[in-house]
Amino acid sequence: MDSAFIPAAKPIIGDDEVAAVERVLRSGMLAQGAEVAAFEAEFSAQFLDGRTAVAVNSGTSGQLLGLIAAGVGPGDEVIVPSFTFAAVANSVVLAGATPVFADIEPAHFTLDPERVRAAITPRTKGIMPVHLYGHPFLVDGIEALAGELGLAIYEDAAQAHGAAWRGRPAGTIGAFGMFSLYPTKNMTAIEGGIVSCARDDLARTVRLLRNQGMETQYANEIVGYNNRMSEVHAAVGRVQLRKVGEWTRQRQRNAALLDAELAGLPGLTVPPVAPEAEHVYHQYTVRIADGERDRVRDALRDEHGVGAGVYYPIPNHRLPSLQRFAPEAELPETERAAQEVLSIPVHPSLSSADLERVIDGLRAVLAAGR
Repeated sequence: MDSAFIPAAKPIIGDDEVAAVERVLRSGMLAQGAEVAAFEAEFSAQFLDGRTAVAVNSGTSGQLLGLIAAGVGPGDEVIVPSFTFAAVANSVVLAGATPVFADIEPAHFTLDPERVRAAITPRTKGIMPVHLYGHPFLVDGIEALAGELGLAIYEDAAQAHGAAWRGRPAGTIGAFGMFSLYPTKNMTAIEGGIVSCARDDLARTVRLLRNQGMETQYANEIVGYNNRMSEVHAAVGRVQLRKVGEWTRQRQRNAALLDAELAGLPGLTVPPVAPEAEHVYHQYTVRIADGERDRVRDALRDEHGVGAGVYYPIPNHRLPSLQRFAPEAELPETERAAQEVLSIPVHPSLSSADLERVIDGLRAVLAAGR
């Protein structure tokens, strides 16, 4: 094929980011400092309605530190989805607690409140739902259940910068929320994460944990980690904050076109959006029925030069690293999603010609399978 390959995701790094890195490098101030503090304040103002943001070196670090700061540890259980990236359950295990897998609802691939209810035991400390693909989890049901039973909510907002439920931003719903700044996310700091904290004491503990347990140098108050964000990464994040709003709007425009052109194709289901939700389309994830998903993915790549990803092909409860926590789990919607989901390009770098090729390619590949 003569046309350039269209990747499923594409980080956008421009001259502004390069200049910001050079500025920090030439300053000689590289460790966590004023640049990180400015990034935290700007992220909070833009995405969190002013809620405290604490920057760390990765989303997974943020999730782990948030759990520890929230008091999760040995003897506790945290209910998590199995249909997501393994970092969710990993962070629970690394905090010393036990992940308990619950099934998802089929429309948005997020935790099903009724399946969560069935998974609760006397050891349950909290629920960690994921705003998957940029669509919020079903906040009303999860919040009602948590309130009824006195459980905490810990948000995984790794893919949800700017997403909202009934106008409430992702990351402001639980005791803490975690955002990832990995290169393929809707915005990046090259690497990094943000912990959004509901309480000042929790935010202070996260700050201590990220910096060897210190607020004042050499006055270690608790045992901590080295999970700081560098000034270089924060500088990149600050530049990206100025651009991510328009990138998100472009993702939404791209998704609207895909909806209009793909809805009704035999064997394909476009992603529905809940009326309460603001979807930021980290991924545009369709369902491909009848065991055709892998054929469609491969044909898009090989015949049309279109990249598409499967997020996630192996449910967490069947991973060798985590299956010991759910040896007899029955999660039918999770298993079905793992066999049917396909994420096609929606990122803001797509041209009109790129989108046309994605649409035409899907039509052709689906027609060839009939």
